[in-house]
Amino acid sequence: MKYSVEVMRVREQTIQLNGWAVENDPDSVITYRIEDEAGNPVDAKIVPTRRDDVSQIYYKKIIDRDLGFDIRFPYEHGKIYYLVICGEKKTTRVKYSDMMIRKKTGAANRKVQKLMNLMNMETVHVAWDFLKENGLKALILKLKHKIQGIDDDYDYAEWWNLTKPSEEELEAQKKETFEYMPKFSIVIPVYKTPEKFLKEMLDSIVEQTYANWELCIADGSPAGESVENVLKKYAEKDSRIRYKVLGENLGISGNTNAALEMAEGDFVVLADHDDRLTPNALFECAKKLNENRSCDVLYSDEDKLDMDGKALFDPHFKPDFNPDLLTSVNYICHLFVVKKELLDQVGGFRQEFDGAQDYDFIFRCTEQAKEIVHIPQVLYHWRCHQDSTASNPESKMYAFEAGSRAIMAHYERMGIPAERVEKGVDYGIYHTTFKIKGEPLISIIIPNKDHSKDLDVCVRSILEKSTYRNLEFIIVENNSTEPETFAYYKKMEEKHPSFHVVTWKEGFNYSAINNFGASFAKGEYLLLLNNDTELLEPDSIREMLGFCQREEVGIAGARLLYADDTIQHAGVVIGFGGIAGHTFIGLHKAENSYFHRAMCAQDYSAVTAACLMTKKSVFEAVGGLSTELAVAFNDIDYCMKVRALGKLVVYAPYATLYHYESKSRGLEDTPEKVARFNREVAIFIKKWPDIIKNGDPYYNPNLTLRKSNFALRDLLKEKIGEPYDLSVYDKFAPEEKKSDE
Repeated sequence: MKYSVEVMRVREQTIQLNGWAVENDPDSVITYRIEDEAGNPVDAKIVPTRRDDVSQIYYKKIIDRDLGFDIRFPYEHGKIYYLVICGEKKTTRVKYSDMMIRKKTGAANRKVQKLMNLMNMETVHVAWDFLKENGLKALILKLKHKIQGIDDDYDYAEWWNLTKPSEEELEAQKKETFEYMPKFSIVIPVYKTPEKFLKEMLDSIVEQTYANWELCIADGSPAGESVENVLKKYAEKDSRIRYKVLGENLGISGNTNAALEMAEGDFVVLADHDDRLTPNALFECAKKLNENRSCDVLYSDEDKLDMDGKALFDPHFKPDFNPDLLTSVNYICHLFVVKKELLDQVGGFRQEFDGAQDYDFIFRCTEQAKEIVHIPQVLYHWRCHQDSTASNPESKMYAFEAGSRAIMAHYERMGIPAERVEKGVDYGIYHTTFKIKGEPLISIIIPNKDHSKDLDVCVRSILEKSTYRNLEFIIVENNSTEPETFAYYKKMEEKHPSFHVVTWKEGFNYSAINNFGASFAKGEYLLLLNNDTELLEPDSIREMLGFCQREEVGIAGARLLYADDTIQHAGVVIGFGGIAGHTFIGLHKAENSYFHRAMCAQDYSAVTAACLMTKKSVFEAVGGLSTELAVAFNDIDYCMKVRALGKLVVYAPYATLYHYESKSRGLEDTPEKVARFNREVAIFIKKWPDIIKNGDPYYNPNLTLRKSNFALRDLLKEKIGEPYDLSVYDKFAPEEKKSDE
């Protein structure tokens, strides 16, 4: 027999146990009971649960059996209890005492449990599949990251308790009056909702610290399964609660629209029937609306709630509005708030998008919104259960297809020529292929000093692999000394009419060298490229061009890998390490990143110029790269200048190259180089103080600046939203800054 008690909670003199048990024969019958120390039976509520995950692991198929259990029984301190698991061949007794319970529920045990979870059969099967696909080195790296996470990462439940509003703060919120007191209409469609879940949702609304709200519920449950008895009791106690019994199921869109028809508030709040709002959710929305009266769409961060309603997990700390991320995944989801006037303009939910009806609705609202505001706080607890799209493959496919259609409909309304929307790394993650308009010339600018072999690898990978062919190569020769370098130039120019060498005769200045190369470019688009890169995906240039052709986009960047297939670049966050840094460094290309962000097209504040495509017109409009930044941060600065024009900087994950990381230039290993680096840091701080102080809008202030993996902030080392102290660089600031002081 194999078994696991995965969850144990003590709540108000009651123990809850969740787990599973199996024997070799899938037809074996397993029973459970609770006994006291003397072997006497203890009254317990024992509910069999479906565990298809366990079935797949141990029997390699789904069997129609309840292999899991949910057991609850009274608990008195000082007494000993036993969980008795009886199989056909073996009986196991699991002891529960005060000491054991304390050990099992302590922080140290949680770390041990995480470690043990890495050693179960599910992990073994997953690891085996990963090994076959990616190799031993990649598997070792993945396990290393998992083990590091046990010690390095906060337990979210602990983190939440440290950061959530205190009871005193909640009481103070109840007494606060805003200049503008908008009325919120909370809209909920109900369908065969378990009473327990519905009551929890209703209680979470009644307990709001902001009082100007109404609750509009449409019950589409079939006859005999209505929850009207619950709704009636709540409505009798609170006049702000109104409901409508539809008598039939109109589908998720139809039921929601019926609830929307009841809304009379200034703003509409969307919520699901079995989730929960935090007590300060509406207060924070009202506060934000008073800070920004032009806002007509708001959304917040969220986390997940277990079936018991006790454990919180998997927090999603989101960026500010990110249109390209939204077409990769419905990252907005909950909490979503829209001005009633805007809702009336765009219309309600559309039945043809059922399964992704909220995704389609969010697209239509954000397309027409004057201002979209993100509240970087968890204001919504999303309950996860067996029928959710997170665990049901059939509903996954249904929702995915609806989501794909919603994205295509969005592109059509926006006039964006998209060829297709396909499944990305998982269901719910999308990969868009854009139509290429015409066949514009792309000028690839590659600085080079000797290193002709590296350059050859770079150029040949494009010539031999790239599916996009209308290219010219502009090699900016930078003080090479090796005869073979010039022999290589001559050979390539003779063989390839698109290969051109221009000579930069001054000292090394990355910005000036690229500006010089761009002055010879005949292309409508420029591709800045390091000589130590190698094209991996044949469609990489097409992927970047598809984004760059859009009017609102100024720059597109690529996913860059080290030679060992770990990530070198997947976008840039301003503030990482103090100034700026790459995301997900060292993560294997096949590993899951934070909500799959490494494999989601999205907008960032910056991307690296090791592989950066930009419109030539945009490059000229901002004066190219800033020459005062000779080596460091010139690409980040360029992205910031382009963003200042109102253009987007897009990370294109399916544009993939190897980057062998600055072979040509070497390290910052001399006093002169260090001094130059510090001066350039000071220049960047002076040019872009707001984003350094206020944080990167495409990141989240709850996430750490000390790592690149989007981990929670370590509250002992950094406060939420607090930037690095960069005063150490003041002495390196340009002279003009010192004279101003």
